[in-house]
Amino acid sequence: MNKAELKSFLNYKVEQYNTPDFIASDPIQIPHLFQKKEDIEISGFLTATIAWGNRKSILNNSEKLMKMMDMSPFEFVMNHEENDLENLNGFVHRTFNSNDLKYFIRSLRNIYQNHNGLENVFQENATSDSLQLSIHEFKKVFFELPHEKRTEKHVSDPLKKSAAKRINMFLRWMVRNDQKGVDFGLWKNLSPAQLSCPLDVHSGNVARKLGILKRKMNDSKALAELDSNLRKMDALDPVKYDFALFGLGVFEKGRF
Repeated sequence: MNKAELKSFLNYKVEQYNTPDFIASDPIQIPHLFQKKEDIEISGFLTATIAWGNRKSILNNSEKLMKMMDMSPFEFVMNHEENDLENLNGFVHRTFNSNDLKYFIRSLRNIYQNHNGLENVFQENATSDSLQLSIHEFKKVFFELPHEKRTEKHVSDPLKKSAAKRINMFLRWMVRNDQKGVDFGLWKNLSPAQLSCPLDVHSGNVARKLGILKRKMNDSKALAELDSNLRKMDALDPVKYDFALFGLGVFEKGRF
């Protein structure tokens, strides 16, 4: 395919997969359980944090986590007592355990109490065409309270070569308004033009097959290369192509 054909093909796949039907099989269904902005933010952030591995397990554990927070994540975060955190004992998703979760709850309260919320922390260090520095600075804020060193691995850092797939996915959910009822578009002070594609094994393999990614590792350099090529097709909404790459990789198994 030439460039025009490739863009047309990917735009078609975006239309195919960026629909409400997508929600039922995706972790984004968890924040869609809520109406309040802060509930959506917190449920989305926690769900994105554990969004790796088996999709059924991700969905089951995310739903379990919301129930442990009485289906009121913002209220739980802001008003919990230390003994309330004991109710989280036993939660585990792969290497993310209840001690990690307890710190995440404490840190989120600190962010809403002392940093004016998640949106504010991310927008403070945004550049005109990237949120990767924002993610790096967010991690500093997130871990400013006393914590176990091991918990840091659950928040990625693009400046340490990570593609930060899960945080970029969370940011897509919060920032991008797709007019289709999938992504929320809650954060009005950030723009879809600043977003980066959530790069994982599926989207990476499809991007390489399409010739829009050459680098073999799924790291921050690969993300920058993919971002650059996606912006050539749509500078205002480059991460809409996440739906196309993901759909082609997961639902079509890369057969195209």
